[in-house]
Amino acid sequence: MAIFLTKDSRVIVQGLTGSEGRKHGQRMLASGTQVVGGVTPGKGGQTATFDGGVTVPVFGSVTEAVEATGADVSVIFVPAKFTRAAVVEAVDAAVPLVVVITEGVPVKDTAEFFTYAQEKGTTRIIGPNCPGLISPGQSNAGIIPADITPPGRIGLVSKSGTLTYQMMYELREFGFSTAVGIGGDPIIGTTHIDALEAFEADPDTDLVVLIGEIGGDAEERAAAYVRDHVTKPVVGYVAGFTAPEGKTMGHAGAIVSGSAGTAAAKKEALEAAGVRVGRTPSETAAIARELVRGLAG
Repeated sequence: MAIFLTKDSRVIVQGLTGSEGRKHGQRMLASGTQVVGGVTPGKGGQTATFDGGVTVPVFGSVTEAVEATGADVSVIFVPAKFTRAAVVEAVDAAVPLVVVITEGVPVKDTAEFFTYAQEKGTTRIIGPNCPGLISPGQSNAGIIPADITPPGRIGLVSKSGTLTYQMMYELREFGFSTAVGIGGDPIIGTTHIDALEAFEADPDTDLVVLIGEIGGDAEERAAAYVRDHVTKPVVGYVAGFTAPEGKTMGHAGAIVSGSAGTAAAKKEALEAAGVRVGRTPSETAAIARELVRGLAG
């Protein structure tokens, strides 16, 4: 089992014929993902050829691609100014899972396409500005390297792409059911809570690692959800303990107001909910390692 993405997922890539779409389409194919089509307006009827002689059909619209291939996942590699239209097109085609890799998408556009998806009620969005998700040994939708870790029984949900990779590497001896990079923008589709709910319901996930970062209140809300709804052990890390006060940091969502949104406040909320929180990624991995071994023993 896994969450959101399995070996049976049929993936299309919006922007497959562009440089990023082609590069990561190749990596997804190499990791065993069923990439069944690409979408580029004006290029319908063409094909894209990849290493090993793999040929992927290109369609002019998402609706055409879904009708021809039965795709149930779309990964979006289009420039920020076209992202809103690309997501709306995928939602209109009722694609169940849409993974938006693009960074720099205007918050207004994200708010509009996420609201549109909610109103339609058929599409889950992951991102934007995210590395996507991977169920090792099954499928990979996005830009997460497929060779970091084998399959296993740890679930990971993270705002940070880089820390996603680091945590997967640090815990590679145990492996992962699914790792989900949700992105660090002020508005995102799938949240920590959505992933926690799915991991709690997944019989093949034994422990969850949650990575947050300073700014906003997503981690505090996740802590409340863990306290009330999650029975599996959860280990946390909040990026930004060393962030200088008053300085704007990396992700657009990393905005701190007073004491709200600080790493210390988030750590306190998570620990109050029973989540063990490391002060560094390696310390967090060590806690997870200890707990996994305890579950096995």
